[in-house]
Amino acid sequence: MAKLRITLVRSTSKLKEKQLATVRALGLKKIRSVVEHQDNPQIRGMIKKVEHVVSVEEI
Repeated sequence: MAKLRITLVRSTSKLKEKQLATVRALGLKKIRSVVEHQDNPQIRGMIKKVEHVVSVEEI
């Protein structure tokens, strides 16, 4: 199964509460922080919810 590298590229200061909770649940804390997750439907759904503040690449 593929992995995803997720990078926080924009500020979370103006996000709604649910979007901020999603960013935190992905494990992202500061701008330019990077996490790796397995590619599955749950993670893809979380990314879709905050796609305007994260960058995703397959590894």
